[in-house]
Amino acid sequence: MKCFAGASHATLAAACALALLFPATVQAGEISGTVTDGTGTRALQSAQLRIVELNRSAEAERDGSFRFPDVPAGTYTLEARYVGAQSERQSITVNAAGITTARIALGSTHDSTILVVGQIANQASALSRQRAADGIESVLTRDAIGQFPDQNVAESLRRLPGVNILNDQGEGRFVSVRGLDPELNAASINGVRLPAPESDVRSVALDVIPSELIESIEVKKSLTPDMDGDTIGASIEINTTSAFDRKKDLLGVKLEGSYNDKTQSLTPKGGFDFSTRVTDNFGIAGGFSYYKRRFATDNMEMDGWDIDDHGNPYADTVEYRDYDVTRKRIGASLSLDYRPSDTTKLYARGLYSQFDDQEYRRRLTFEMDEAPSSTAGKTATFDSADGEISVQRDLKDRFERQRIRSLTLGGETETGPWKLTYMGSWAKSSETEHGSLDPAVFERKFDDGDDFGVTFDYSKPRYTGYTIDRGNAAFLDPSGYEFDKLERTTLSNSQDREWSLKTDVAREFAMTGGTFTLQAGAKARWRKKSYDADIDVYEWDGDDDLTLAQSGLTGSQDYALANIEPAMARRGFRRFFNANLSSFAIDPLDTAQSSAESDYSVREDITAAYLLGSWESSTLRVIGGVRMERTRNRLTGNTVTLLPEVEDDDGNVTQDEAVVVTPQTLKRSYTDWLPSLTIRYEPRHNLVLRAGAYKSLVRPKLSKLAPRVVIEDDEGEFGNPALKPYRAWNFDLSAEYYFGRNASVSGGFFYKDVKNYAVDVVIDDYDYNGQTLEATIPQNGRSARIKGFELSYNQAFEFLPSPFDGLLLQANYTYTDAKGTVPTDGSLAEARKIALPSSSKHTFNVVLGYEKGPLSLRAAGTFRDKYLDELGDTASEDRYVAKHFQLDLSAKYRVMRGVRIFAEWVNVTDAPYFAYQNLAGSRRLLQYEEYSWTAKFGVQASF
Repeated sequence: MKCFAGASHATLAAACALALLFPATVQAGEISGTVTDGTGTRALQSAQLRIVELNRSAEAERDGSFRFPDVPAGTYTLEARYVGAQSERQSITVNAAGITTARIALGSTHDSTILVVGQIANQASALSRQRAADGIESVLTRDAIGQFPDQNVAESLRRLPGVNILNDQGEGRFVSVRGLDPELNAASINGVRLPAPESDVRSVALDVIPSELIESIEVKKSLTPDMDGDTIGASIEINTTSAFDRKKDLLGVKLEGSYNDKTQSLTPKGGFDFSTRVTDNFGIAGGFSYYKRRFATDNMEMDGWDIDDHGNPYADTVEYRDYDVTRKRIGASLSLDYRPSDTTKLYARGLYSQFDDQEYRRRLTFEMDEAPSSTAGKTATFDSADGEISVQRDLKDRFERQRIRSLTLGGETETGPWKLTYMGSWAKSSETEHGSLDPAVFERKFDDGDDFGVTFDYSKPRYTGYTIDRGNAAFLDPSGYEFDKLERTTLSNSQDREWSLKTDVAREFAMTGGTFTLQAGAKARWRKKSYDADIDVYEWDGDDDLTLAQSGLTGSQDYALANIEPAMARRGFRRFFNANLSSFAIDPLDTAQSSAESDYSVREDITAAYLLGSWESSTLRVIGGVRMERTRNRLTGNTVTLLPEVEDDDGNVTQDEAVVVTPQTLKRSYTDWLPSLTIRYEPRHNLVLRAGAYKSLVRPKLSKLAPRVVIEDDEGEFGNPALKPYRAWNFDLSAEYYFGRNASVSGGFFYKDVKNYAVDVVIDDYDYNGQTLEATIPQNGRSARIKGFELSYNQAFEFLPSPFDGLLLQANYTYTDAKGTVPTDGSLAEARKIALPSSSKHTFNVVLGYEKGPLSLRAAGTFRDKYLDELGDTASEDRYVAKHFQLDLSAKYRVMRGVRIFAEWVNVTDAPYFAYQNLAGSRRLLQYEEYSWTAKFGVQASF
């Protein structure tokens, strides 16, 4: 036995030293080979291989390759199994000190076809990889991603057991696993942790990535020591295409039109992907995707509710919002694979994804500074004689661009019983705005003497209508609305970058009845996240008053919930602003405050090392070990203080109103030890039992850690550099039974004990530098307990009589009970129990498919229960999002070999978004949105 050259690295040297205690088998050879479908088109990743006589097992990698080192000379039976195909056995003779090659093709001609394309191919591939996994894992493959009418990676993921998504304007964005907050997940692409484009979150909004570029997505719900320990929900691992994923060249093209019912517009989508082997040892794969989507949202929002002196609820701010949005997604991927020798594989994988969002929002806002003049039943009437009523009509004209870029270089070398893997990576995410107008505000204030009255009707829980009782002519007159202010985002620049280096070394020992593997590794990550804003606040400085009556500033509405005219024109104000820039003056104080209060920079450097041992036989796999992660932070932010104007006793100004910006920088570090144990046991053929226990952490949001302080009047918003990471003990139990040719049923239980869960807490009397403030500060709570179970059922009903033998069913249900204890008014002594934010108690997904001959049909329904969205000062002020069910339909027809036409119908049920607070015995509207449906149609071809 010989160690690799350069074994001076600490972890490699340690593994070599231990390996010397266990000499390799004398007079041993090696078995290596590949597993493909019967046609030789596709490599069958996660096919299970077994040397029957030695009780040794191996799993096929993504290129179908497998390997058994240290096999004693002799003749053996090699068995291969894959869900959806009959198992195969080969007799194979191993010579001493030699390599014996085995090439296995699974499936008859019929089996091979269904293992390559279509819904059954996806089910077989996903179940095979789930079955072969170490821990609890759900998989979505390329075939499945193409089967659903999904617009991005987030929407594709919601089909998996225990997975659901949080929407933004009707489109899937953040991924929730087991009903938990998306902040508790981690996402990576090609092995690289993805930094977040947005400035205030750690979780990655996966709507940025086009689904067409993806080969597979693995949702790993339990961890082993060789994995990053920064997740409590799941590790979402996205893989792009490799040239060695299939054995034949591929060129796929997709052209599509997308029609939105609300905008009545048709927009294009198209893309291609390819895979080719230039030589036997070098291949190139990649793809390109473009999608333009125009849609509209009708929205209504309240800022919160109160109770009047008669015990009746009312809202003092009511907004009617009309959104028109155009989104563009551009994505490209490229992968190079090279095998310089029989023992070494090298790769380079790159991804570029761009997400452009042009949003126009016209808004009508009522703000009342006094309680209603009268309340009767489910109405509230406000009168200008009793208090000022401000009516605002404003416009947001915002263009935002998000980018995600990643590059991964790596490889693996296997020689004898040794395996060395190595990887270096770079990833960068960004979100930028240049010149957004957000908002441009025109306002009319009705007070005593204006004879203005408005009544709001609360009789419908999801809709609040208004009626102008008096002063309707003035309300509709654009000349009465004077310019208030303009906030222009001259620059909003969020940058998140991460470099990493990783190496792992493993030594396999062939023993009686199985294989023992000793593995060690190290990883370093260097991350920097920053946000810089330049916000210019403008006032009107022209000779005459600027009102909405100015030519070109108003336009007609296309909003269905209420009359919001005179509504501002979408593009009119930008043209007017650019033509009359000299008549606008910058407000220096508001500009200085807005530009400094959100700026920050955080460095997060992580050094990790681990050691694990694993035992594997044909029935039992045990993996145990420990991981160490050392975290170092350098935190920079601004303290922004508004100094009021001060006068002496004679009325002379001794201090002008001013904004004081004070930068501050802090450092901190901590170490976590993360042990884990994973057991996979197959007591009988097709029955798999799993158990796992591991410790993990989720580091706080970088924006919350930044030492930022914003003080205005008697209120302050604070960052908290002392926030501790969430630390959790996680426990999993599951059972899976695979029956028939392509069917499975599974169930599992999970429990998580989370310490240091963080929430924003409002402290009424907070002392800051001798000033008493109402302060909002992120703080760690006592603990959180998460428990629940998952059930899943998958089956292809091939045993039914024709034509029903083309039916498929996938169904899964997850129950999650997630409760935590959080401080009240900054004190744990006044703690209260809550359901954890963004955690849904019930999630359910069901897919009914039909595939036979040239026809493929699919109906997919997803359900997510209500969840706590934002924590209020009291339980009655907590914000909840109501339950949501969405139905999507798709149909495909093969017109000739490799060519299919398709049609898809998204959000058939026109499922709205509804957020509320519980007050006075009812759900009180905070936000309502409706989107209508989208239809897509096109052609898809593979060559």
